[in-house]
Amino acid sequence: MDGIRADSVIKKFGEVRALDGVDVEVNGGELFFLLGSSGCGKTTLLRCIAGLEQPTSGRILFGGEDVTGLPPHKREAAMVFQSYALWPHLSVERNVGFGLEERKVAREEIRRRVGEALDLVHLGGLGERGVDQLSGGQQQRVALARALVVRPRCLLLDEPLSNLDAKLRIEMRREIRRIVKEGGLTAVYVTHDQEEALSMADRMAVMESGRVAQMGTPETVYRQPVNGFVAGFIGETNLVPGKVAEVRGDYVKVGTAAGPLIGRITEWGWRPTEGEEVVLSVRPEVWRIESPAAGSRVTGRIIERTYLGQRIQYQVETRIGRQDVVEMNPHVVRDPGESEITLVAPHDEVVVLKP
Repeated sequence: MDGIRADSVIKKFGEVRALDGVDVEVNGGELFFLLGSSGCGKTTLLRCIAGLEQPTSGRILFGGEDVTGLPPHKREAAMVFQSYALWPHLSVERNVGFGLEERKVAREEIRRRVGEALDLVHLGGLGERGVDQLSGGQQQRVALARALVVRPRCLLLDEPLSNLDAKLRIEMRREIRRIVKEGGLTAVYVTHDQEEALSMADRMAVMESGRVAQMGTPETVYRQPVNGFVAGFIGETNLVPGKVAEVRGDYVKVGTAAGPLIGRITEWGWRPTEGEEVVLSVRPEVWRIESPAAGSRVTGRIIERTYLGQRIQYQVETRIGRQDVVEMNPHVVRDPGESEITLVAPHDEVVVLKP
């Protein structure tokens, strides 16, 4: 299993820097996500890895081998596109085996490898069907089988689930992760869907304006964001401005419009000073209503309620602005306009960020 490295990659389109000195290392056998909003550079980086774009400067390495100057077919990287790109006039078997036919692989070997690939994606026995006879989820599996049958050094996926409905997307998330792990593949997956990345990735890189804003495991990126952009992009968060009143170890007391709140520093190598302006990131599920537990306390009044089945989301008006609050006990329903409530946030769950 080869790892993949992007080493100081810059990609310019005219005067625009789509990639601005990107350094990313993907370990062998890892399912790695490139995540970000439209125009952040994630697809450009994937295309540079695939060989579909040539970096203006920097290197792409597969397993320590510099492949920057190699054309796509010599990199042995297989790509799965958002559109599937299947041939409707060919059977499932012919679609999957097309790449092997182009490589002049013997007919019996093609039949054997196509069968193995279809079994891996749970489409065994459907080889003779027409592509137009398949559901959207089955067509996505055919596209995966076609990529896997050539035994690539790495698998590259460009928003492969965006054309599927919500139920199929959840099913295919599990399937893609299973296929990558059972096949022993190194995979790079591009998406703008935060839930998709959090539920599937071994590690991820959040990109902003052609640069990597943060890289790490889903839990690390979610619970220890390095700045307000990452905190706001990965899931939902409440951002509370304030000034540092006191620093004790990794914990900071911050003066806000609602009084002092305490949070912890998660960015390595940074320590705010007294009087410095900072921002507190408080996830909606961190706020607890009327909790007796220790933590930072804010009073407010519920102005909106959204019932979501397994949880209820409230919007609470406070002196530090409107706070999104998620109550994980849907059996306790609070009505908007009730008497004043208290929100409590444990100090460990409040993150102190640079403004």
